[in-house]
Amino acid sequence: QLQLVESGGGLVQSGGSLRLSCAASGFTLDSYNIGWFRQAPGNEREGVSCISSSSGITKYTDSVKGRFTISRDIAKNTVYLQMNSLKPEDTAIYYCAADSLRKYFCSNSPGSYNYWGQGTQVTVSS
Repeated sequence: QLQLVESGGGLVQSGGSLRLSCAASGFTLDSYNIGWFRQAPGNEREGVSCISSSSGITKYTDSVKGRFTISRDIAKNTVYLQMNSLKPEDTAIYYCAADSLRKYFCSNSPGSYNYWGQGTQVTVSS
């Protein structure tokens, strides 16, 4: 059974850092693209970053470039999202998701992903 479990969220002051983890089970990271998404109250779910399964190519939405870094540990079957220089507008529930169809390039579109975790809350205070 394919499962994704996020952890690492919490409350942090503006300018602080958090590292989110997405632990995968039931599949291996070199076979599925993984994406990080976030959703703030009243907003649509938006793609933050993704990493492709076969190439390891990464992608970031413009608002997090230079601040967030996605990485993966194949041995631990875990994807990470290192978030630095956090801003209040980064406050949201963060989700990781798996895409079983695409391989070389990943997508930041939620519709490209067919498996989702339960989410972890990130709150950045000003």
